[in-house]
Amino acid sequence: MSERPLSPPVDKRPADSDVLSPIESAHREYNAALTRLDQAIQAISHWPEVNASADTSQLARLNGQWNILPGGAPALGTGLRGRLSGFVWRLLGPALQQQLNFNAAVVDHLNRDAEARARADRSLTEILATMREGFEGLIRFESFLVQFLQRITPLVDTKERAVLDAIAELRTVTGIAQRAAASTQRQMERFASELAGGGAGAPSPDTPSGAGQPAGTPARNESNAYKYVGFEDRFRGSEEEIRARLQFYVPHFAGAADVLDIGCGRGEFLDLMREHGIKARGLDLNVAMVEVCRERGLEATHGDALEYLRSLPDGSLGGLIAVQVVEHLQPDYLVTLIETAFHKLRPGSTIALETINPTCWVAFFESYIRDLTHVRPVHPETLQYLMLAGGFNQVDIAYRSPVGDKLQAVEPPREGAGATLDQLIGAFNRNVERLNARMFTFLDYAAIGRRP
Repeated sequence: MSERPLSPPVDKRPADSDVLSPIESAHREYNAALTRLDQAIQAISHWPEVNASADTSQLARLNGQWNILPGGAPALGTGLRGRLSGFVWRLLGPALQQQLNFNAAVVDHLNRDAEARARADRSLTEILATMREGFEGLIRFESFLVQFLQRITPLVDTKERAVLDAIAELRTVTGIAQRAAASTQRQMERFASELAGGGAGAPSPDTPSGAGQPAGTPARNESNAYKYVGFEDRFRGSEEEIRARLQFYVPHFAGAADVLDIGCGRGEFLDLMREHGIKARGLDLNVAMVEVCRERGLEATHGDALEYLRSLPDGSLGGLIAVQVVEHLQPDYLVTLIETAFHKLRPGSTIALETINPTCWVAFFESYIRDLTHVRPVHPETLQYLMLAGGFNQVDIAYRSPVGDKLQAVEPPREGAGATLDQLIGAFNRNVERLNARMFTFLDYAAIGRRP
């Protein structure tokens, strides 16, 4: 009577809280790109100051030292010394005069260039100031534009969600209308057949009296059966999502034959059995569901589960599965159904009963009470006990569809605090763990057993 999962509890049904839709992912990337753009704009705004002034620190010194002959040609005088000085001047004078002319030209050029550089520096400073002012205005505009885009995004998202919700509602209404038309057509054809046979009001061979409702369960109006198909489409999940979830059960029926799917619905599990070469048939109390299965080429029968099982020979089934069914049954009916299934299954056959997990508060308040056809929730230990009492053994509880961390309470950090604070955090974390264990565990569970 263990409660260990048969395999790691993996739910492949995407949930809104666990997986972002392509639209939500695109919006998140869009906002992240806007944030990066704003950060880049702010980084550009912190540009360095530019010193546009020219270096004229040596110009005054050059103006004072360029003249290497401040007195012009030297006085030569008379006598031997005068003749000697004249000889030296004739040798060096031309070179010194040439150097003097060069120095004068260089200093004159530097002076004129300094004035031009000063004017250019003043113009460059004015240009840079104008550019800075214009660029800062552009940065402010782009920042305001980014803020505008970030603020308008939620408004667009809201409008988009409203449109998507309206489209989803329109699709639901359209689907209900289509199924209503198909249901009306089937009833008219059956009524015409009954009139032609002279037995108006007599039930057809495929329609048990009272739709085979369990004792104590209100009779279901067959004319409203199509509405439950729409309910499944909207709230239980798409066919792709249900197939992904039911893939978990395929290995438990490997090598089996004559598998019965009670409450087969739209036939997702029957389709999986067909793909894996396992012979299986479905049974459902909802005639519209049965029609959906038959349109897909699947074998399905409209009828009551207990009446159908009682009509079968003992040991004729190689497996039985009922997904999201037991919560629709009265206790006495459920006990009898399990005991009857025991006799109809061959030795070694697998039985799998999946239902909503009422020990998970989220599952109870989000899933269980939404469906008006639910009779009562069944605790995992209760269903396990009923199966053991019905003769099955190796009954394990496999928890399915984890809620996910995003809906669970978040623990505060455990490190970096003093002893007293650590104790407070530890107590708080233990309370969070207990809260998560009650509210945010697994949405569904399956009791899986074998006939010995």
